[in-house]
Amino acid sequence: MPNTPTRHRRRATSLTATIVTAATALVAGLLAGPGAAPAGAAPATFTHPGVTVSKSQLDFAREKVLAGAQPWKGAYDQMMASKYAVQSRAPKPRAVVECGSYSNPNNGCTDEREDAIAAYTNALAWYVTRDARYAQKAIQLMDAWSGTLTDHTNSNAPLQTGWAGSSWPKAAEIIKYTYTGGWPNSGRFATMLRNVYLPEIINGSNSNGNWELSMMEAAIGISVFLEDKTSYDRAMATFRTRTAAFVYLASDGDLPRTVPSQNLNTREKIVGYWQGQSTFVTGLTQETCRDFTHTGYGISAISHVAETSRIQGQDLYGTDVGERLRHALGFQARYELGEAAPGWLCGGTLNRGLGPITEVGYNALHNRLGIAMSNTQALTERNRPSGSNNLFVAWETLTHGDNPN
Repeated sequence: MPNTPTRHRRRATSLTATIVTAATALVAGLLAGPGAAPAGAAPATFTHPGVTVSKSQLDFAREKVLAGAQPWKGAYDQMMASKYAVQSRAPKPRAVVECGSYSNPNNGCTDEREDAIAAYTNALAWYVTRDARYAQKAIQLMDAWSGTLTDHTNSNAPLQTGWAGSSWPKAAEIIKYTYTGGWPNSGRFATMLRNVYLPEIINGSNSNGNWELSMMEAAIGISVFLEDKTSYDRAMATFRTRTAAFVYLASDGDLPRTVPSQNLNTREKIVGYWQGQSTFVTGLTQETCRDFTHTGYGISAISHVAETSRIQGQDLYGTDVGERLRHALGFQARYELGEAAPGWLCGGTLNRGLGPITEVGYNALHNRLGIAMSNTQALTERNRPSGSNNLFVAWETLTHGDNPN
């Protein structure tokens, strides 16, 4: 399991957290540029279901599947044939999930992530079929974990929490707000998200950018489910800062943006952090020269947060977030499709494998906003139907493929 190197966990004091939050919000606002939407923008009233996928998007997908239209019917069939939709699946919760670097040790790490994806898979199956068995399976999985889990430990705990914490609220939103059969333990599930997940991720990370982006995706999704405006704003501010430091635009200047707390205050430090890459071009990411897989994690999280934010009433696609997402998708797609890397890029050698992560951003930027994205379009259509990366991405051709809502 690819993960970033070991680092020590930290718990910020309330005073330190407040200072960091204020500084992060200020920097995020400055990075957004004149006229951009403010970094902290929790809605006056939250929209549900509203984590990555909205009710109108679910309705569109359901209509297409029931009509047998492609690519949605094929995407649905792929989902239903996966291990995540198997109705005999037994949840495997544990009190403490221990995840070391590269998931070694792996004490519940895979079980937690895959049970969370299975809950989301069954929630989607419920919505399309209206078969209560799927809703009940999603509830069984969520209840098993909310009645057992107390902590995440070891070096990969923040990333693991971010990955699993990205899938749980997507499932919970659909079940809580569309299933009329009842979910008696929904309050206990909310308590788990608030007490076990949110404290582990809300303070962010100074590791590689995909860590913090995934953690903020989870924090924002959880905040929507909890209707926690303070956590939403805080996570969004961190997200804005990290996105600007993850994807380079020529308008950033000679060097990429940085996260202030990382103290990347020399060119040498920045080049080292960018995997030794010293030539910066629009669309390059902080992890492009590491590998496309981790790059894809970061791009996916950016698209998920932007989509959640849009559903909640703030359009980040019209800010630098959308611009960075567009160019990151296009740049990586170009080489994922097979173009040879020039010598100045990662020494002429790329580790490809972007993953099923283009549908959400492509749909928003190309289909909704009309932006030409030929490389991203070619890659998206080649990969349809996109499946799951078995971490936190699942079934996005079904939910977002050419979805006008």
